[in-house]
Amino acid sequence: MSIELEGLSSVLNSDQISFTEADRHERSADWGTSEEDAVYPDVVVWPESTADVAAVLSWANEKKISVTPYAAGTSLEGNAVPLEKGISLDLTRMNEIHEIRPDDLQIDVGPGIYGDEINEAVGKHGLILPSLPSSGKISTIGGMLANDASGMKTVKYGEVADWVLEVEAVLPSGEVITAGSKAEKTSAGYNLLDLLVGSEGTLAVITRVTLKLAGRPEQIWGGRATFADLGDAADAIFDTIRSGVDVAKIELIDSISAEIANASLDTGLPNSPIVFLEFHANHDIESEVEFCQTIFEAHGVTEFEVAESGTEMENLWEARRELADVVEPFDSNLSFLTPGDVTVPISKYPEIVRYVKDLGDEHDFMIPCFGHAGDGNLHYFVMVDTDDPEMVEQGEQISKQIIERAIEMGGTATGEHGVGVGKQEYLAVEHGEAAVDTMRSIKQVFDPNGILNPGKILPEQKESSQPERNT
Repeated sequence: MSIELEGLSSVLNSDQISFTEADRHERSADWGTSEEDAVYPDVVVWPESTADVAAVLSWANEKKISVTPYAAGTSLEGNAVPLEKGISLDLTRMNEIHEIRPDDLQIDVGPGIYGDEINEAVGKHGLILPSLPSSGKISTIGGMLANDASGMKTVKYGEVADWVLEVEAVLPSGEVITAGSKAEKTSAGYNLLDLLVGSEGTLAVITRVTLKLAGRPEQIWGGRATFADLGDAADAIFDTIRSGVDVAKIELIDSISAEIANASLDTGLPNSPIVFLEFHANHDIESEVEFCQTIFEAHGVTEFEVAESGTEMENLWEARRELADVVEPFDSNLSFLTPGDVTVPISKYPEIVRYVKDLGDEHDFMIPCFGHAGDGNLHYFVMVDTDDPEMVEQGEQISKQIIERAIEMGGTATGEHGVGVGKQEYLAVEHGEAAVDTMRSIKQVFDPNGILNPGKILPEQKESSQPERNT
């Protein structure tokens, strides 16, 4: 350990600082980072308050030591990997529920609280945070906001960020700011709240969040629909959304994914393309389900089973939630590259689904596909033999083709996983060099010493795009 880093004892207690290899190893990678790409921080610290975060950042900024925010480590693009070592700022001890205000439909929480804990706390008031992703039981609210996360219910309720009213955040200098308002709307000044959301801890560290809540729906129905053809299933989803069916979840899995789920989770699903559905309402839910069924029948659905929620439906959704975790062990000879996460306008969803499957067939690659189809989000795994360099290179090219095609369709390289280090090369492709240079300028204003989560989001600046200095 360096003498410089030992100086952290001047701002934190000894039980909030660790130089042990085990603690440093745990925060050297995230779920999407291989062991070969892991980077050990020099030290791990656990702030327990906004004042602690401010003290650490102020100290680190003065010493010009990098600080990488960390929580559950469930990100997939290297978002929380400390590329320049330095300090790993673990926010999991800041997991308080500060206040619940049922009359305002609001809750104030710390960034280290897990999503499902919020719903447990507000459930006694008949309230929910409806936008939580399926990873809510293993991901923190701070991490969700850092990566601008979303999930299965985005089609009805929007992203997690759509339910954030206000945040307290600490700048690299140690100054504390508030962005947003506890009022339902505000037009006072620049929208710093939306700027901080999705910034992956590169601009500031969020230390407190005010979330708005909703009443729990009285009726919840769910089930699945089976198709003989994946394209027909995608067409049915597009038509459903275009027709305005009030669906809360609409998830697509292809036949390979169904086979994987059956082999690993004993789900008993048909080895066919399947659409999982869930409807939320306070009255007349049957007519919405019937409307959806009529649309699906026009697209050749072979089976449509939707009914009031119960154990069977919960088992179906649990299988969908666990699907990403069982792809890897399905074939011992194959591993997946970084999980794909493209999103396209809903009218293009059938096209991107067909494009991915055609690429797999053309190159004889297994590419399981599934995703939050209702908002145009497609997840896919390009499966490769990691001991075959030629296959790995070809798989990376296939993944690149999928991302570039999604962007050409007016979509994005990442719908919910963030940029991190894995998607940096696509930032200018998607937004243009001028927009990326503007992002660099914003980073410079917030973090002139470049200490906060360095090496993330922004690609290395090309020589030609560097502005000339006036002399």
